[in-house]
Amino acid sequence: MARFFMAGSNIAGGTVFITGADAEHAKVLRLKIGDRIVVCDGERTDHHCTVTRITPEEVEAEVVESVPCPAEPDVRAVVLAGLPKQGERSDYVVQKCTEGGASEIVFFVSHRCVAKPDPKGMEKKLVRWQRIAEEAAKQSGRGVIPTVSAVPDFAGALDIAVKTDLPLFLYETGERVELRSAIESAGKIASAAILTGPEGGFEPFEADLARALGFRICSMGPRILRCETAPLAALTALMYATGNL
Repeated sequence: MARFFMAGSNIAGGTVFITGADAEHAKVLRLKIGDRIVVCDGERTDHHCTVTRITPEEVEAEVVESVPCPAEPDVRAVVLAGLPKQGERSDYVVQKCTEGGASEIVFFVSHRCVAKPDPKGMEKKLVRWQRIAEEAAKQSGRGVIPTVSAVPDFAGALDIAVKTDLPLFLYETGERVELRSAIESAGKIASAAILTGPEGGFEPFEADLARALGFRICSMGPRILRCETAPLAALTALMYATGNL
């Protein structure tokens, strides 16, 4: 069934009003009166609806039932990724981590980051990333659209991650614990953060700072993963270990 994300204000009295770009998309899908669609309010609730009226500007649908979205994990996962040099790599991180169950995706600039976009360039990137997240959320049946944002430095990423129940720092060398062990030993958690580096990885002082703040410094095994692969692999491990996969 076609899936739409609509603000709660567009769902009133058992009727959904689809307007704007979503109404245009409905035309592309060639929806007809009587067709079934799913409208998500962005708050983890799926409204199963039947199309009742179609005009050039609007599509109306009657809510048949409202149920919790089955695709939403019970752990809020925040993915923090060092900003890749190549744009398609960051696009990949957004798309695949949305499919994988991330609640929030944050890019940051660390010491070894080659990419250092200006504020105007970053603003354009954020618009594109949020659009990619929305499309991926629709495709994968998500109940929320992950928020995509950026912080200007490594300290900002640490500040976000340390506020979760389980901040995980993915590092390729030195004293580390296995990622699986770090997740399983944490027990029942409501939130977790996954911090991964850019193409060149992290500097030792960055790992030392994360360790001092209480992060679990984790290994992902003997293989070195690319900067766009590591966030998804770690997120998948988190989803599996917490019973969300």
